[in-house]
Amino acid sequence: MILAFKLVDIIQVPFGYLLSWLNQLTTNYGLALILFAIALKLILFPATAKGKKSTMKMSRLTPKLQALQKKYAGDQQKLNEATQALYREEGVSMGGGCLWSFVPLLILIPLYAVVRQPIQYMLHESAEVASQIVAVIKEALPEAFGKNNYYDQMIAAPLIPQYADQLKELALANPEATLQGLNFSFLGIDLGSVPTFNIFKWETYSWANIGLFLMPVLSAGGQVLSMFISQRMNNSLVTDEKGLQDKETAKNSQANQTNKVMLYMMPLMSLWIGFTVPGALSLYWFVQGLVSMVMDVYLTKKYRKIYDAEDAERLKKHMEEEAIEAEKERLRAERRAANPDGITTNTSKKKLQQQQQREQQAAKAAAAKEYAAKKGIVVEEEETATVMSGIPSRPYCKGRNYDPNRYASQNTEE
Repeated sequence: MILAFKLVDIIQVPFGYLLSWLNQLTTNYGLALILFAIALKLILFPATAKGKKSTMKMSRLTPKLQALQKKYAGDQQKLNEATQALYREEGVSMGGGCLWSFVPLLILIPLYAVVRQPIQYMLHESAEVASQIVAVIKEALPEAFGKNNYYDQMIAAPLIPQYADQLKELALANPEATLQGLNFSFLGIDLGSVPTFNIFKWETYSWANIGLFLMPVLSAGGQVLSMFISQRMNNSLVTDEKGLQDKETAKNSQANQTNKVMLYMMPLMSLWIGFTVPGALSLYWFVQGLVSMVMDVYLTKKYRKIYDAEDAERLKKHMEEEAIEAEKERLRAERRAANPDGITTNTSKKKLQQQQQREQQAAKAAAAKEYAAKKGIVVEEEETATVMSGIPSRPYCKGRNYDPNRYASQNTEE
């Protein structure tokens, strides 16, 4: 417990001083809280960028993952092995990607304490003294506090000046600053109060109550918008083997189905929680949601330049292959048009050489015969050997003159 407390303090105490300094600088708690939320997102930007890059890589693998799921539909073990092999091949680390996505959450969750415990982290009183301050004010004004004592410090902080005389007896670390309390007023809204639904009653119909009511509504609405834009941009990264956007694959992906559920569930949860906590937390979530949306758009445009170049290269290669195939088909069509009957001739190189030799020999023999006739020379014609098949180029084929005793014994002894 001591180690956990010290680790949390490493995060909470410095950021508590940051929020306190911003409050002194702006003299407006709401504006200080907005700047505080923006500063946190900028500090966590490197981790957010790494997480976004990993998410985009996973989105790019959607078509390949779906192909593996179809191939190994009945074998979960082989599917897992093939999936891990694909991740290694593509350089995607599931553990590393998830880690970078969770780093901002691991820091942001403890920082809620900085917002909900202002006496401890903004006025820098110890947890024991903060509890004593809450106890004194709660005893004097119990109706100001609800059943949930989780946000008692936010309710008590603005009321401190009213009970300064009773609180002077406590061992305050910085009496002058602490007894001034904190002013949670922002645009006429008390950010230390919990929103209610009964804003349309005549006795509660005022800008203070309406503005407080709008805080959780804006927080939930901003979350819907942020998740919708992020989902659309991630789906646009899914492309097929040609480099063209594959909307159908992106629509049917498991991640897309999960995001659809989250698109409705998370804002509803945020809305419900927003009506159970002081308005300051809803304002804090709303600003963080807007900043996250802007960062998401920026990071997506930044990293997708690499993927757009890959898609353009794939599309170019595919078009070149299509052009080559089209040219081959054109040549085949020309040959079919020139020879509609499909008659082909033997174009063997060896056969052509033999035919050329026979033509040359015949030409030489004819020339010699003509020369001898002119000179009056009588040339005895050579008997041409006849082959059994009747085909000089194929003397041993089984033709009309096939002789089964061709290689029989020539012994003539009687």
